[in-house]
Amino acid sequence: MSNLFNRHSREGGNPEARKRGIRGWIPAFAGMTGWGAAALALAGCAGIAAAQADDAPEAAAAPAPRPGMPQPITMAKRPDATGGEALYVEYCAMCHTANGMGTGLLQRAGRPQPLLELRDNLPAAFVIAAARNGIGNMPAIPRGEVSDEQMQAIADYLAAGPHEVAP
Repeated sequence: MSNLFNRHSREGGNPEARKRGIRGWIPAFAGMTGWGAAALALAGCAGIAAAQADDAPEAAAAPAPRPGMPQPITMAKRPDATGGEALYVEYCAMCHTANGMGTGLLQRAGRPQPLLELRDNLPAAFVIAAARNGIGNMPAIPRGEVSDEQMQAIADYLAAGPHEVAP
């Protein structure tokens, strides 16, 4: 019987396992060493656990579903936006509204108000410098993408905040 565990019929066994004196291999694992065998064994354990879970009685109550991600802010959501607000929605809202990466990073950095439109302490010069040069993980926004006039309108809009907007 020990021959059965130390040898695979097609591969003639695992010579490394025999050298190290490893015994008790399941024939399907006999030609495997290292991570391959471990991964296969773990996959088998996961299958057994899943089968046992199917046999277990149902849990008392299923957890409540998580709320979905906020919908992105677009001009369709703010059809009356004009001037700096419209430019902000077009160029900045994808990162700086409720579900944006910029808002998340500002929140993790400990900013008291990560939503830019709700802040009352953003000087226009700071907004322009941060946007043109980039700040933290925010990339620089070149003049070819947003003109100086457009950037000034966005900065003036944010500097005039806080704005009453739905996050």
